[in-house]
Amino acid sequence: MKVNKRGIIALGAMAAISSLALAGCASGGSGSGDDKSGDAEYTGEITVWVDADRAEVLQDAADAFTADTGVEVKMVQKEFGEIRDQFIQQVPTGEGPDVVVGAHDWLGTLVTNGVVAPVELGDRASEFEQVSIDAISYEGQTYGVPYAIENIALLRNTDLVAEAPTDYDDMIAKGKAAGVDYAFLVGLDPEAADPYHLYPFQTSFDAPVFGTDADGAYDPADLQIGNDGGTAFASWLGEQGAAGILNTNITGELAKENFVSGKSPFFLTGPWNAPAAVDAGLNIAVDPIPSAGGSDAQPFAGVQGFFLSSESKNRLAANEFMVNYIGSEEVQTALYEVGGRTPALTAAFEAAVDADPITAGFGEVGANAVPMPSIPEMGAVWEFWGVTEAAIINGSGDPAALWTKMATDIQDAIG
Repeated sequence: MKVNKRGIIALGAMAAISSLALAGCASGGSGSGDDKSGDAEYTGEITVWVDADRAEVLQDAADAFTADTGVEVKMVQKEFGEIRDQFIQQVPTGEGPDVVVGAHDWLGTLVTNGVVAPVELGDRASEFEQVSIDAISYEGQTYGVPYAIENIALLRNTDLVAEAPTDYDDMIAKGKAAGVDYAFLVGLDPEAADPYHLYPFQTSFDAPVFGTDADGAYDPADLQIGNDGGTAFASWLGEQGAAGILNTNITGELAKENFVSGKSPFFLTGPWNAPAAVDAGLNIAVDPIPSAGGSDAQPFAGVQGFFLSSESKNRLAANEFMVNYIGSEEVQTALYEVGGRTPALTAAFEAAVDADPITAGFGEVGANAVPMPSIPEMGAVWEFWGVTEAAIINGSGDPAALWTKMATDIQDAIG
């Protein structure tokens, strides 16, 4: 079946957002007091940092918010990759924004630096997918309003391979039998590989980064990346590199270009690359990630959302804008349409899944995903993880020895 790309929706229905907000909609208060947003008087202005991809949607929401409340919203565009560090630097000086877009795995660093404040979702918390609330929470407090859930999955060109692979070896066999240039594609980096994309294969060897405590939270005292499964995964990485199946010279962009050109039946990627394949006229399916080590191949689940500055001078208005405007079905759907990432709000999520088989496929794979750790100790993992994977794939040493050294270095850095 050929999948047609969904059109971009217009935001002509912003009046619905206005009526939602003016009704109060049980959002709770500002996160710092007993005021209820439905009864509040709003004044002044708020500043929102947002990346270019989401700016237009947020500007429409901001215009509606200003019309309803009289509070001006200053929208400042930033490069997404620069937002976290600039936010941490500026908030203590009082120069930062009231609201900032970000990824959930920033949260441990943001909390430990004291730059974010809890957001009061109140009864509206139950309206979001639970994984998104879990991801954007830290030590029992909710620190943002989630808007998107994302994970990777296996894209398959159904004209080249008719059936989903049963495991990794079956995928490679099917890919070679297709008679095209590449049996399988995943974008990597010459120096840092890509632990995010390779993690499902690592988990299939029973080698998570951290264990979890009794509450299901990641336990930094239980580093598991260097266990026996980890060293087995390292050996497998070396084998795939030597065979040329994993190639650090094939970047994410090159992998996409080759898949879109019909040079491979399989592409391990996220929903952000599906539109290019559809636009190229490919018939695609979204499959589970095949296991290489025998256990389930579990990708990371990433959640994006909006955080509230701990130094906001207009916290009540900022909380209202986040919860009842960014958190509305209209805005969450519009953000999905421009970004391709599954909405965090359940109503928008279900509508997207029902309307689009690509979204449904990624959502199905995401049901088996695990949240990317947001604890600060994850920084030490990233420092050593990717460079070690690249060295192993490139044949720069004994895989097991390189992996064991990496685990020791991580443990030493965590302390």
